[in-house]
Amino acid sequence: MKSVIDRYGRAKEEQQLVANPNSELKFWQREAASLRQQLHNLQENHRQLMGQDLSGLGVKELQTLENQLEMSIRCIRTKKDQLMIDEIHELNRKGSLIHQENMELYRKVNLIRQENAELYKKLYETGAETEANRDSTTPYNFAVIEEANTPVRLELNPPSQQNDAEQTAPPKLG
Repeated sequence: MKSVIDRYGRAKEEQQLVANPNSELKFWQREAASLRQQLHNLQENHRQLMGQDLSGLGVKELQTLENQLEMSIRCIRTKKDQLMIDEIHELNRKGSLIHQENMELYRKVNLIRQENAELYKKLYETGAETEANRDSTTPYNFAVIEEANTPVRLELNPPSQQNDAEQTAPPKLG
């Protein structure tokens, strides 16, 4: 209410200022004095909130100042707690995303391990089949006969007698 009355008074003074330059000068001097007083009051209030210049205050003023400080501290703690809660939620969300990504990577590693195991299994099965084919009797065998003082001679042996079904079938190649 006081601010409304002050604005009304200023508006009325401004109308009068237009008519008289001396009154305009006085208006601006009063306005500057009022702003200086507000600045002084704000500085004094700030010093009191900081715990300085408390000697001129009575018990009631000190109690009021203490209540203001406690309310300010409560607001500060509430804001700090909310920021920390928000940060914890964000970190939990990021942790969950990282955990999901980790699980996905773990799953991919296991799939690759399974594929490697299958490939090793196929490789060793193929290797065993190749060795089995080498050991099996084929219709034509090559033999190397070495003697101490004779040159190396290669011989082609004719196929051994097998039943007719086996003779007509083509030989297995490794």
